[in-house]
Amino acid sequence: MKRKKVAFYTLGCKLNFSETSSIGRLFQDAGYQTVPFHEQADVYVINTCSVTDHADKKCRKVVKEALKYSPKAYITIVGCYAQLKPKEIAEIPGVDMVLGAAEKFNIIAHINDLTKEEKAIIHNAPIADTNSFVPAYSFGDRTRTFLKVQDGCDYSCTFCTIPLARGASRSGTIPDIIRQATEIAASGVKEIVLTGVNIGDFGIRSGKREDKFLDLIKALDTVDGIERFRISSIEPNLLSDEIIAFVASSKRFVPHFHMPLQSGSDKVLSLMRRRYKRGLYAERVKRIKQLMPDCCIGVDVIVGFPGETRQDFLDTYEFLNSLDISYLHVFTYSERENTIAAQMEGSVPGAARSDRSKMLHILSDKKRRSFYESQLGKTVDVLFESDIKDGYMHGFSKNYVKTRILYDPLLVNEIKPVTLLEVNTPNAVDVTEAETCLIS
Repeated sequence: MKRKKVAFYTLGCKLNFSETSSIGRLFQDAGYQTVPFHEQADVYVINTCSVTDHADKKCRKVVKEALKYSPKAYITIVGCYAQLKPKEIAEIPGVDMVLGAAEKFNIIAHINDLTKEEKAIIHNAPIADTNSFVPAYSFGDRTRTFLKVQDGCDYSCTFCTIPLARGASRSGTIPDIIRQATEIAASGVKEIVLTGVNIGDFGIRSGKREDKFLDLIKALDTVDGIERFRISSIEPNLLSDEIIAFVASSKRFVPHFHMPLQSGSDKVLSLMRRRYKRGLYAERVKRIKQLMPDCCIGVDVIVGFPGETRQDFLDTYEFLNSLDISYLHVFTYSERENTIAAQMEGSVPGAARSDRSKMLHILSDKKRRSFYESQLGKTVDVLFESDIKDGYMHGFSKNYVKTRILYDPLLVNEIKPVTLLEVNTPNAVDVTEAETCLIS
């Protein structure tokens, strides 16, 4: 009997990618063949995001593309946007099923015989009913895997819809996560990126704290076969001195932190209901650099938040400029339904939001280049990937310096010592391999 084919498309964060991979394995276990999205499939699963702009527009476009490849295909929408706006998604021409947060991992049972109905079917329980942790990790990239260790969030930031889309904070058990890491190691993957909504809050099960994030990373540090563990993002108020010290002493956890700031103005941080002030953030950066001078530090920042004056933004700019950080992820604030921020006064005009975003993007390029230049002449271990562009392949050092070297198939998924030679672009450093000197 001919196997049915399924294709996937993922919008949004690393957590979504890990969950798409796990959903893909459910289909494989059910006898489906996974094919690229641009090929004809019987089922298309689109994993959506509510954080990025224009979720509806993006979802509609991907659905239209799927139907172009396979007009009679069964289209299922899952993810954060599916939890928040199921009825809106059900009205998109071609959509057959919408699955909320509690239902997406039971997709095989829901999808049944692929019979297309006149109206899209919605399975979307209240988010309060979503209280179990479903493990997930990405698969298919030999180099690195995103391992989900936590889901949901108990914080109440005024701009964020994630608690509405994913529910309360919850985690797997340490033994279960260790088993998954061991499975990943057996596949030949060299690096695991720990991901979640608020991973520093790891350890809550059934509403009670059972473990701490520090306990988890200490346990993962003993897993054989994984060369590197990378922490995807962690709140500054949850990044304790103990965690920083452990990473500094670890042979497997790499010197790279991505730490959301969102604003360098204490006034705006208060409006956002963030759980720290900028002084704490500066202390965290200082402590990291004291113990790991070459550590890479990435920062999330939002511009144009309601009530952010020109001076508030300039305070943020100067604060970021003063910090020993390595790059920025800049987000332009956009209103989200059912959030407190959407009802706040002091809306920032779109042109001002755009101008502020451009200023911080330029600052990010400056910070990244300065960080890269500080690393020149050093010999570091790089994990090379399989991507090839203009005859070069790329890889990342432990401290997240993106490097490039002339392509050599023997280097794919290998960790090799290289010397950092020259900043080629704002985003890459040319290297010479310590053994073979591929670049003179």
